Amino acid sequence: MSAPTPISRRVFFHQAALTTAVLATRPRLAAAASPARTVRLAVLGLHRGEAHLKAYLSQPGVAVATVCDVDRRAAEKAAALVEKTSGRRPQIVADFRRILDDQAIDALSIATPNHWHAPATILACAAGKHVYVEKPGSHNGRESELMVAAARKHHRLVQMGNQRRSWPHMIEAVGRLHSGALGKVHSARAWYAADRGSIGRGQVAPVPDWLDYSLWQGPAPERPYRDNVVHYNWHWRWHWGGGELANNGIHALDVARWGLGADCPRRVTCGGGRYRFDDDQETPDTALATFDFGDSLATWEGHSCHPRGLEGTGFGLTFEGEGGSLRLLDAGWQQFDPKQKLVAEGAGSWDDRRHFENFIAAIRGEAKLNSEIAEGQKSTRLCHWANLAWRTGHTVKVDPATAQILDDRAAQKLWGREYRRGWEPKV
Repeated sequence: MSAPTPISRRVFFHQAALTTAVLATRPRLAAAASPARTVRLAVLGLHRGEAHLKAYLSQPGVAVATVCDVDRRAAEKAAALVEKTSGRRPQIVADFRRILDDQAIDALSIATPNHWHAPATILACAAGKHVYVEKPGSHNGRESELMVAAARKHHRLVQMGNQRRSWPHMIEAVGRLHSGALGKVHSARAWYAADRGSIGRGQVAPVPDWLDYSLWQGPAPERPYRDNVVHYNWHWRWHWGGGELANNGIHALDVARWGLGADCPRRVTCGGGRYRFDDDQETPDTALATFDFGDSLATWEGHSCHPRGLEGTGFGLTFEGEGGSLRLLDAGWQQFDPKQKLVAEGAGSWDDRRHFENFIAAIRGEAKLNSEIAEGQKSTRLCHWANLAWRTGHTVKVDPATAQILDDRAAQKLWGREYRRGWEPKV
């Protein structure tokens, strides 16, 4: 797969910087401009998508009209949940392309494996649907660019599912950073830890009768069905996923970049390996990635196979500045002076619903997206570059003005991927 041209990267970068202005000046972006109009949704991918359903069903004026999954069991369970909650049974489809032709559907909410994120988003935008797409939003860097191009070409609202952008205590904490509470902020240290077990050695096996495996593969080149991939362990295989960086690293790195006010790094490194288990996992279970933005630095430390994270938590990040530090966790934030004395704090809690509410409000023309796809993909590209650094063993050098990888054919080759015939994403 050839690397994208510098021109396409430059267009991507400059369009991303203009996102807020573009959305603010395009009132026609909202297909459902009237608050009184019911927003009709389809949800694609009903494992993580069950959380999507619950968030939408809790909002007035929102109807889940269609549920879609290649797993017949998940689709039936989701339809029953919608019917029980709303009193209306949704349509069930296995092939999401049937949704594209339904003019009554305003938006598609995507909670599939990573290899589906960009192709489904691009096709939905072309069909006139607004899109909510789970993190990381793209399987590779080239898809990241194409998603933004599709949103712009078809004037669609596309929200990425990095939900912390909508949590009040995260907004409050980042606001403190931007108001100068720490003076100049020079670094952010982010982390994630979990206690994942071994995925074992999968065997080629018959496809279960409840699964349309051909559709599950979708745009990815075909591979035989193995009994340890569906529905979660695809995360740890490069063919479909992006490892822990793309799975959970994206959340902390997005907040880190947001807090630092940084766009594109000039150098990215990543070291680590698969140390805990000897199995089919291709991605590292332990990794340390660094992102040099020139005037600031972000790091991410990931430990998939033990839960002992930094600061006594499994997830979080700490900003360091001239005037002290600010620790941001899912449960709240704490600000410390240079002598590590606590000077301010705020409480918070996990609440995904706010991000979905923001998406619906934007469709109605009542709000701007908190994580518009161009802004979200700036953070996702950090994960892609770090994964390339790990896979090639190179320091990945990037031109901050164009977001183009410099002088590294191995990394450039992995910026895109091959596709199953007929599934190549096009804008």
